[in-house]
Amino acid sequence: MILGRCPYCEDGSIEVRDKEVCGKKVKLYACSNAHWKTEDGEMFELRDDASCDFRIWQNSLAKYGKWLTYKEVRELLENEAIEVELLSKKYGKKIYYNKQIVLNPEYGVSVLWD
Repeated sequence: MILGRCPYCEDGSIEVRDKEVCGKKVKLYACSNAHWKTEDGEMFELRDDASCDFRIWQNSLAKYGKWLTYKEVRELLENEAIEVELLSKKYGKKIYYNKQIVLNPEYGVSVLWD
């Protein structure tokens, strides 16, 4: 499935790839020019034939109670920033709050804190 054009290279498109990390199935939204290798199923590195390193892991915001959907990644590719609902479990209470996330070349996405 193709989600949009790659924001980092001219001829790449963002596709959905199924990966297994630590025994859990996770989606990787990656550029068609990004080719990954792994030895242990946990650490993924770019192969030598990769010409782009764009990637967003579906669970990159899991510590905030958020897994990114196809729709959110499409919107992020078009607008470069979107608002998402995150979750904090501070002091045993669930608190929901909205924050902007943006594309980040190193981590895939980043939360914009005030």
